[in-house]
Amino acid sequence: MRKYGFGCSARTPCGYVRPMIEVAPGTVVVFSDLSCPWAHAAVHRFWEQRARLGLQDELILDHRVFPLELHNRRGTPKQILEAEIPVAGGLAPEAGWQVWQGPVHEWASTLLLAMEAVQAAKEQSLKASEALDRALRRAFFADSRNISMHHEIVAVAEATEGVDAALVGASLEDGRRRRALFEDRVVSGSGEVKGSPHFFLANGTDFHNPGVELHWEGEHGKGFPMIDSDDPQEFERLLKAAVRD
Repeated sequence: MRKYGFGCSARTPCGYVRPMIEVAPGTVVVFSDLSCPWAHAAVHRFWEQRARLGLQDELILDHRVFPLELHNRRGTPKQILEAEIPVAGGLAPEAGWQVWQGPVHEWASTLLLAMEAVQAAKEQSLKASEALDRALRRAFFADSRNISMHHEIVAVAEATEGVDAALVGASLEDGRRRRALFEDRVVSGSGEVKGSPHFFLANGTDFHNPGVELHWEGEHGKGFPMIDSDDPQEFERLLKAAVRD
């Protein structure tokens, strides 16, 4: 059952052999970009619905990277996020939102290092990785922190319960998880991944921007997004399908 809503997308590279997306039992793989507000809303909804269903010990997110800046060869433009945040924020207000409050020169033009940190936390556990991912999203969207900076990423890790910040920092210093970003770029550019966020289950089903369909009014980046439909219960269906795998 494929659910294709509009999320953060990229130009699809050509010439790649389409790889298989493997999902281990007890996990849900999600491809996303940390700068994508639709992914921030979706990850929040996943966490909230999982807690409501009491599935915290049965299902965990395996975060993979949909690196928009590598696909599009540019950082995510500030003006696009300023148009998207008020709309995406309405989907999950409790996730934590504000338009950028820091100085313009501190706007994070790259989030590759932050996404690398999420992969680095997997050396500890997937639980640590998903906790750091959520904390970094909140740091960026709710607190206007420049998470392109090494010291900010480590500070977020230090403040996140259950995350070994020293391990994350050491991994960032030697770059041992950097390759994972570029491997995910190949997978996310293969055509299987439709955008950020895109969830994959072990039974082969997938959900792109679950429950949400929208369009841009006017030129992308100059106009504004409009929600055509929103079904928050899609996450309940996603989770129940995942736990049946």
